Amino acid sequence: MEKLKVASLFCGCGGTDVGMMGGFDFLGKHYAKNDVEIVYANDFEKSACNIFEANFGLQPDNRDIREVKTEELPEFDILTGGFPCQSFSIVAQNPKRLGIKDEKGMLFFEMCRILRERKPKCFIAENVKGLLTANKREAFPLIIKEFEDSGYDVKYQVVHAVEFGVPQKRERVIIVGFRKDLNVEFDFPEAVVDSPEKYVPLAKVIDSDVDDKYFFSQKAVDGMMRNRESMNKGRAQNIDEPCNTVGAHLAKVSLNSTDPVLMVDNKYRRFTPREVARIQSFPETFKLIESEHAQYKALGNAIPPVMFWYIMRSVKNSLNSEKKYESITV
Repeated sequence: MEKLKVASLFCGCGGTDVGMMGGFDFLGKHYAKNDVEIVYANDFEKSACNIFEANFGLQPDNRDIREVKTEELPEFDILTGGFPCQSFSIVAQNPKRLGIKDEKGMLFFEMCRILRERKPKCFIAENVKGLLTANKREAFPLIIKEFEDSGYDVKYQVVHAVEFGVPQKRERVIIVGFRKDLNVEFDFPEAVVDSPEKYVPLAKVIDSDVDDKYFFSQKAVDGMMRNRESMNKGRAQNIDEPCNTVGAHLAKVSLNSTDPVLMVDNKYRRFTPREVARIQSFPETFKLIESEHAQYKALGNAIPPVMFWYIMRSVKNSLNSEKKYESITV
């Protein structure tokens, strides 16, 4: 069977793409190849593109997606993208329509433009859980309708990363659509970790010896402790549980923020970039280049590869009219 060809929009450093391709190891498990080839990638963040290229040998298109003509893309079967979500508004018309608050809101429509004009077999879109309640719950149904009007049968689900062996309490809305004429039946993958007691703990992915530069000063700790009750900050993690969601601003994390931190021997520290990569379920072989600030941003914005491996497995099986996963080798 020929490899499924993927066009990856808003690719960042490639968490989606690691998961889609498969053929990697994480915490002693091997995630088999998915017979997928990334033929096109696009992202506006140059440093993230450099990390992507170092790992995939493919240089992402660094242009604004609005400048990319549909016919410039190579042939592809699947379109993926985690489109920016903070810019939607509801236009006061009858019927109500999806509008935009600023330029970032246009990027969702660019994804639909490519779907309408190129008609790939399938698309997979990703976003934050909050998209479901945006604009008093009015935006999301219009987003789904826009995908459907682009010619696709659409399903969505909130996917919990911890239920797929990721040591992080990350929740994301995954939207999957198959071209209507294909009449594909699709089911989201069932959880492989069925109880909190079996979730992968943070302790599995943190280092015991890290550079002093990752520790907060005593002055910062004292200030946090004085105001801790009123601020409700200093989110030290329980290493026996999965980590809270890591975000793109980890490079600027402070004890006055809600970002997860570690407390080791009564000292507080932030995660190293490699620890963040593990929390996101990137394999150890994933290359981290560019400045640490760029690494934190790219990794915090990424989709957990292990979680996405299961999504891609279900998509592949649906396209092949198969219902069983190939086993994971341990």
